[in-house]
Amino acid sequence: MSGHSKWHNIQKTKGAADAKRAQTFTKIAREMIVAVKEGGSGDPANNSRLATVIAKAKAANMPNDNIKRTIEKALGSGNTDNYESVTYEGYGPNGVAVIVEAMTDNRNRTASEVRHLFDKYGGNLGATGCVSWSFDKKGVIIIDNEDGEYNEDEVMEAALEAGADDFSAEDQVFEIYTTPETFNDVAAALEGKYKFLSAQVEMVPQNYITLTDEDDIKKFEKMIDLMEDNDDIQNIWHNMED
Repeated sequence: MSGHSKWHNIQKTKGAADAKRAQTFTKIAREMIVAVKEGGSGDPANNSRLATVIAKAKAANMPNDNIKRTIEKALGSGNTDNYESVTYEGYGPNGVAVIVEAMTDNRNRTASEVRHLFDKYGGNLGATGCVSWSFDKKGVIIIDNEDGEYNEDEVMEAALEAGADDFSAEDQVFEIYTTPETFNDVAAALEGKYKFLSAQVEMVPQNYITLTDEDDIKKFEKMIDLMEDNDDIQNIWHNMED
């Protein structure tokens, strides 16, 4: 399987981590609150969606105290946060497929902002389902092996024994793929043994598009950067080949 989370993208994420840490934690906390409310439980053992978000939070180095406080806030009777999940699909320059997952308390505001970013940078917002058919929903765990401390065969064996579907080693990272249903079990089995760079359920492209025009590349990267900076947008998935 060709690598989905390219190493230099991971490096970029690591480099920006300190600058964006607070925003990242805020977004994960919002996702956690919705998971608690919709799952009806603050116990990850009884709320698989919450367990998935906690795995994502831990991979992002969110402190356990923050996780605990967020869950307690979500369970509190005084919590009036009213976020809902909404997904947008569209195209970037030259037909690059883009999926935007948001969590918002104002659908009109978020839709307007997402549409504006697509339009401004050479893309367009499409109808629901226009690109999602070309992605597969998978659990993806990225393990950092920059220091070469982990043995590839041992990590692969541990991942497959835990229920992973696929494994690849690429540019100082190990990429582990699961079904959405087995993600929590695999993440729990590997957590603590290995250093996660990321752990979440992603939309993985079936095929990639290569942009060759420098202007198109700059526009697309700017659009993605601004989407990532938007407080309502949780995740962006696309099929541009890096």
